Amino acid sequence: MPSVSVVISAADDWKPYYPSQDVTPVDTYLAAQEGPVAQTVILNLCRNYRYLSHGYYCSLLAESRGQQVMPSIRTINSLGSKSLYLLDLDAVGGALQRLDARLSARLEPTARPEFTLTLYFGTTNDGDFKSLARAIFDQFPCPILEVQFRRDERWHISRLRMRGITSLNEEEQTQFAEALDSFSRNIWRKPKSRKQFRYDMAILVDPDEKMPPSDARALKRFEKAARRIGLDVDTITRKDFSRLAEYDALFIRATTNIDNHTYRFSKRAESLGCVVIDDTQSILRCTNKIYLANLLEVHRIPTPKTRVLNRHQEDCLEKAAEELAFPLVLKIPDGAFSVGVRKARDMAELESIAGDFFARSALILAQEFYPTDFDWRIGVINGKALFACKYFMSRGHWQIYNHAANGRVSSGNFTTMAVEDVPKKVLRTAVEATRLIGNGFYGVDLKQRGKDVVIIEVNDNPSVDAGVEDKHLGAALYDQLAAEFLRRLELRTVHNAR
Repeated sequence: MPSVSVVISAADDWKPYYPSQDVTPVDTYLAAQEGPVAQTVILNLCRNYRYLSHGYYCSLLAESRGQQVMPSIRTINSLGSKSLYLLDLDAVGGALQRLDARLSARLEPTARPEFTLTLYFGTTNDGDFKSLARAIFDQFPCPILEVQFRRDERWHISRLRMRGITSLNEEEQTQFAEALDSFSRNIWRKPKSRKQFRYDMAILVDPDEKMPPSDARALKRFEKAARRIGLDVDTITRKDFSRLAEYDALFIRATTNIDNHTYRFSKRAESLGCVVIDDTQSILRCTNKIYLANLLEVHRIPTPKTRVLNRHQEDCLEKAAEELAFPLVLKIPDGAFSVGVRKARDMAELESIAGDFFARSALILAQEFYPTDFDWRIGVINGKALFACKYFMSRGHWQIYNHAANGRVSSGNFTTMAVEDVPKKVLRTAVEATRLIGNGFYGVDLKQRGKDVVIIEVNDNPSVDAGVEDKHLGAALYDQLAAEFLRRLELRTVHNAR
């Protein structure tokens, strides 16, 4: 039976409840250096879970440390957007409609056709709602969830909102404490995914994106490869969200982020049973550098010396300067293509850059400056190296991409080679890192100095441009990507037939 460890925003938040050695302030939890604790469930009871807040990072780092956590990052992201959580409400529609007559009978004819119910770990004292509460909890495992019901022609759920323990009144605190006591002796279940199996694929692109993961020629080459093995392919954009049910597979070729439409598309496609690259787990784990840094550290994958900086820690900048030395690199957690990565040459620059970054994120990364003439990029699909490139630094700059003040972007040269010609340590390190993320399609950036190889980052949406990443393999690169989609579709078909 797993033990439960509670994380709260501040010590005073736990005053209404019995003192416990298993209650930890969030800053203490975030600063902890130990690896994953076996059989530990982290109960995240921070005051809010807004994107890049301390509550958000509590769940993010718990997952990177191999711990179960409630609410999970998926739940936080889903409940943070009505357009996301409405996708999963279909699964509880039947339970809600069975209550329609009883719900209507509760209200006087002149009363407002709405009311609110608060669930504690999927439980409620109202007997009429026990089954519905459990169904909602299966979809959105969350400690305290406020559910608003509204009646138009029928009753429906109009809003879901996570609440913190500091928002509870005395009666609610009692209900919460009782539910917590019960929960600590049980483990929640995961909802089952719906599955469909037709052999049609959608490629999601963003026509307005200045630096897309694949150019038009590369997309055409992939389409040809997919059709050669029997996968029909349509190119779709963010306007085609309602069409996802038409497809068996989704290949996302727009820059991913959990805070934009790509995550919403991935989540919806998964809920429909599609084969998805990039899957939501890969997007979650790769797009936040804080998560990646902790994940790699816990599993002892070599990286440049890295420190997580907390804007609530007054001396964090001084400690970073002392431990890493100047120049050092600061990174915003969700940057891409060198955006949100800046070098500080002295304390004044460090304070200035950190101030800008802390305005966007509660935590940021500081990393030792690790200069090399080029970065390795190893493309990995399903745990196997697919392609290998050397990306050289932009002329006169310390990064591959140089985002000039005038808005222009320049990049360095490249060399593409056979995977067999890459140093074995580089390949081994790249593949080991991707295994911590999942079995999707990744681009691993590494630096090499002599015998030392370090991971810079793992990208869930690696660039594949015609004449660059495919320069060595040519059409075979796209054939292998398409074959992986087909393999997964056939596996799902067999599984569904059992």
